[in-house]
Amino acid sequence: MFNKVFSASLLGINGYIITVEVDVSDGFPKLDLVGLPDSAVKESAQRVRTAIKNSNFTFPYRRITVNLAPAHLRKEGSSYDLPIAVGILTCSNLIPKEALNKTLFVGELSLNGDVRAVHGILPIVDKAKSAGFRRCIVPKANASEGAVIKDIDIIGIDNLSELVQYLNQKTTIPPTKIDVDGLFYDLKGKANNTLDFKDIKGQENVRRALEIAAAGMHNILMIGPPGSGKTMMAKRLPTILPDLSIDESIEITKIYSVAGLLNDNQSLVTKRPFRSPHHTLSNAALTGGGRVPRPGEISLAHHGVLFLDELPEFKKEVLEVMRQPIEEGTVTLSRVQATLTYPCNFMLVASMNPCPCGFYPDHKKCSCTPLQIKRYLNKISAPLLDRLDLHVEAASLDIVKMEREDAVESSAIIRERVKNAQAIQSERYKKESIHFNSQLTSSNIPVNCPLSKDSKALLKQAFTHFNFSARAYHRILKVARTIADLEQKTNISETHIAEAISYRTLDNKYWDRTS
Repeated sequence: MFNKVFSASLLGINGYIITVEVDVSDGFPKLDLVGLPDSAVKESAQRVRTAIKNSNFTFPYRRITVNLAPAHLRKEGSSYDLPIAVGILTCSNLIPKEALNKTLFVGELSLNGDVRAVHGILPIVDKAKSAGFRRCIVPKANASEGAVIKDIDIIGIDNLSELVQYLNQKTTIPPTKIDVDGLFYDLKGKANNTLDFKDIKGQENVRRALEIAAAGMHNILMIGPPGSGKTMMAKRLPTILPDLSIDESIEITKIYSVAGLLNDNQSLVTKRPFRSPHHTLSNAALTGGGRVPRPGEISLAHHGVLFLDELPEFKKEVLEVMRQPIEEGTVTLSRVQATLTYPCNFMLVASMNPCPCGFYPDHKKCSCTPLQIKRYLNKISAPLLDRLDLHVEAASLDIVKMEREDAVESSAIIRERVKNAQAIQSERYKKESIHFNSQLTSSNIPVNCPLSKDSKALLKQAFTHFNFSARAYHRILKVARTIADLEQKTNISETHIAEAISYRTLDNKYWDRTS
């Protein structure tokens, strides 16, 4: 007897349909799995056989062949246990064939027949809906995640026995329903964020630079001695970013679902990601890796912030692999098994000391030799430095500034200005494929960043004096456009250009690019 059951697997953050073909025929009792299965899929044979027996069903002692089609794609993971078991039980006439119509099955089986959670349910359900399926049967622990996708029934089950009864219409299991809009705003409302910009004492220039970075989603580098508050300010950056939209939330949730980082019964990621990996991470951990690559830190920071503290301590080859993803907003990973593309549209925030001891150019405290300082700073290459739109210095704080009780703007006040600036950008670029000033390309910069004669002269003078690269020239224009948007100005003035240039002059103080 032959039967088909439909399941799904993952390719990056997208699902694709797998047809599980089961044939039970006369012959020596054996269960063969074909269709390019990995070791975890091959082990399904033992899990399925034992789960069926322990669920008080008769396992057919006949020749069973299971084919996972299409056969040219590598199959991995334990999510095929449930569809394989359903196919065998259907061939044994324990489940009616018509019950499988327009139904997709995903789940791992334990030896006693329980159905365990698997990764990547959200993109799988999304693919099932687009492929025309009307129902997905998934582990109960994954049901709320899958129910984020509308217009498809999500049936969560606890064990194999419950599934057989449900498919035989001996019991009813209501589809899991979630009010996505209500849940999204409810979860955002419950977010208890104790971090706030009003906690920052002094550092007005860094606060201003972070506001500009947030408004245009620009990358930023903070340079300063230990204890100047660089990490503290970076952690507060997400509090001035606008809230996620529902579409952004679903896109981030797909990435976290594939990576297996969703909490139990978590349906959506509703806060902008803030990733702060340690400087010992590898290339694969940053960009994504594995035999079939999983998302790395740059993808987990999608629509959020990637904070690299103590930037020169990272391996140089690790930093250099970010150059292309920063420009393109995606990362493509090629392996023998697959070539996958993950989104990674993030804001890069980096901090560093000006020298190994941290106190250069204060010669009273700094004990580093010129050669030590040069070697330390040269760990950051010029191409990477060019891709950081704003370079700002965080000065050390004295006791007077620490004890000042001046009123400081809260994150809520700054966030309103950032939201207004981003709304201006959304309106400006509504007919283009970009959303923020940082995404402007050399072809559309002249149209969106027109300069007066005096502004052009100022920029030309700075370009020559500071020996800026062509990339730095365009970054200055993008930042100036954002500064004008924060002030709700249509035209870019000399003042805006001058402030944008000031965020590039630290190169000459520390790296001495003009020599």
